[in-house]
Amino acid sequence: MKLLLKNIQIVNPAQSLNQRKDILISNGTIAEIGQIDEKGCDQVIEGNSLICAPGLFDMHVHLREPGREDEETVQTGCNSAAAGGFTGVACMPNTSPAIDNAEVVSSILEKAKNHLVEVIPIGAVSVGREGESLAPIAELYTAGARAFSDDGVAVKSASLLRNALEYLQMYNAPVIEHCEDESLADGAMNESEVSTLLGLPSVPSVAEDLIVMRDILMAEYTGGKVHIAHISSKRAVEIVREAKAKGINVTAEVTPHHFTLTDDSLKSYDTNFKMNPPLRKAADVEAIIEGLIDGTIDCIASDHAPHSIEEKEMEFIYAPNGILGLETELGLALSELVHKNRLTIEQLIEKLAINPRKILNIPVPKIEKGVEANLSIFDPDLVWTVEVSKFKSKSRNSPFNNRLLTGKSVAVINKGKLYYQNQYHSL
Repeated sequence: MKLLLKNIQIVNPAQSLNQRKDILISNGTIAEIGQIDEKGCDQVIEGNSLICAPGLFDMHVHLREPGREDEETVQTGCNSAAAGGFTGVACMPNTSPAIDNAEVVSSILEKAKNHLVEVIPIGAVSVGREGESLAPIAELYTAGARAFSDDGVAVKSASLLRNALEYLQMYNAPVIEHCEDESLADGAMNESEVSTLLGLPSVPSVAEDLIVMRDILMAEYTGGKVHIAHISSKRAVEIVREAKAKGINVTAEVTPHHFTLTDDSLKSYDTNFKMNPPLRKAADVEAIIEGLIDGTIDCIASDHAPHSIEEKEMEFIYAPNGILGLETELGLALSELVHKNRLTIEQLIEKLAINPRKILNIPVPKIEKGVEANLSIFDPDLVWTVEVSKFKSKSRNSPFNNRLLTGKSVAVINKGKLYYQNQYHSL
């Protein structure tokens, strides 16, 4: 099949590309870039209002398989990713059983192998994510894991973290850290005036800051790589900025909900606003955006966390943390960052496509003749309303239902497949 992307804006900061041209894709490969005749093409996508970027990659996604297939599966999670404009995701290890052995890694890769969306498993740092003994790192890496985390909790001890950081230098792989001091984490929202007003048990932001500091000190001591997941506090951003200035091997990600919402949202007691780390104050949101602008925060990731309706409809303090993110991530980033002139399109693509892959040490797609097409195509100015009922995810737990956004994915291309107009096509 020959697919022509006609008169489309090609943007790839990794190649210093920002130009309007045609792209011909034949049998899944970029056959030509330039001025191309439509004659002989099987399908044409008019690109006048569209941007073509390297395939977007979300490095923090919960696919729930194995263990909670009622909430999400590898297939439905990949469908959600494709609908959101992503050609790749990294899935976190807090499944049941945890991703702490080669068999689980292989099972996930087998389930994803024929899908357009590439799945990179994240292995557990410790056996069962229990923080007692190191998981079989070499076995997991050989099977296909490309980073390691006990996500859902921080690595339990500095000693275990040290061992992991030293071991992982053999593979140039990072520890992805959920930064939260467990002794301070017995709460349902951020500690603030709002938590006092609502009478809800709270978690202070210093719970995050303490583990960020611990992990950065361990990265400095060992020379290993630490990646701070879903950073949410002003002080944590400052600590990462200071560490980078010293040359310490630390990177960080932020979720769209943490640069979009504040803990004021919880006044509704809507459990779709309950997450971990919790929504913080307006000053934290502004610090996060400044961190995105100056490069302190390397990438944007959804922390896509599906939950069943029954669980989310429990009393606020008992409801699980987490929200869906894959299908609103691009729209929120364009609406809140690009259209408000906080980031350029090039900076956004770096944080959604290039930097996540660099952190995981996996190849960054190129947009050039002769390479397999791995592309995300989106309309930055398309105005649309979020309708959670139409999500491809199995779950529905999003706080953004009915929100008006500007910017939406139109198509994704990867592994010889096209997702366009809610359908998959072979190329």
